[in-house]
Amino acid sequence: MSDVWPTELRVSKDRHHLIVTFDNGASFDLPAEMLRVLSPSAEVQGHGPGQKVTVPGKRNVGIMSMTPTGNYAVRIGFDDMHDTGIFTWSYLRELGEKGGALFAAYEAELKEKGLSRDPSGRPH
Repeated sequence: MSDVWPTELRVSKDRHHLIVTFDNGASFDLPAEMLRVLSPSAEVQGHGPGQKVTVPGKRNVGIMSMTPTGNYAVRIGFDDMHDTGIFTWSYLRELGEKGGALFAAYEAELKEKGLSRDPSGRPH
């Protein structure tokens, strides 16, 4: 079980950010792009060690839906039709606290693989 509980989950008007506020007062503004490319889904994380996928071209992705999953998580649906990621409260908290470093590592992976955040997925 999670030891952190959200008191609010709010999608920004432009649908490009999820604002999460926790019961201890911590609040995080999580970009939709970061949520999409770091999704806990098997499609992104793979089905075993070494199978993680680097997802390019999601700079402009938006949040389309959020569906509660039990008392521990939310399923986020994105406008690129990806909707299999179940984000636990603990994972949302982790993304809030460490998201900058995790996203920087993602950007380094893109560069290493000759990919881009832009919708074409290819560098300029």
